[in-house]
Amino acid sequence: MKSRSESLIRLKKFQVDEKRRQVAQIEMMVADFERMASELDQQIEIEHTKTGISDVAHFAYSTFAKAALTRRDNLLNSANDMKSKLEVAQDGLAEALEDLKKVELLDQREHQREAQEQLKVEQAEYDEIGRLRFSRQ
Repeated sequence: MKSRSESLIRLKKFQVDEKRRQVAQIEMMVADFERMASELDQQIEIEHTKTGISDVAHFAYSTFAKAALTRRDNLLNSANDMKSKLEVAQDGLAEALEDLKKVELLDQREHQREAQEQLKVEQAEYDEIGRLRFSRQ
C-alpha cells in the first residue's frame, strides 16, 4: 500500500513540476514578445525622428517604420494570445497542486492510522506483560 501511495505522490509531484515548467515557459515567451515590441517601438521612434514624418497615412512615410509597426502589432497580438494560454496553464497548475495536496493528505492520514494501530498493538502487548506480572505475584 505504501509503495502505491508513494508512487502516486511522485506522479502528482511530477505533474506539478511539469505544469510549473509550462507556466514559466509561457511567462518567458510573453516577456520576450513584449520586450521585442518595446524595442520595435524605440526603432519606430528613431525612424520618425530621422525622417520627420510620424503620420502613417503620409505618402512619404518610411517603409521600415510601416514594417516595424506591423511586426510590433503581431508581437503584441501574440503576447495577448500567450497571456490567455498562460491563464489556462496557471489554472492547470492550481488544479495539479490541489490534487497533490489531496494525495499527500490521504497518505498522511494513512500513516497516522498505521501509527495508531501500531500503538494499539504495543499497548496490548504491555497490558499482557502487566497481566502476566500481576498473575505471578
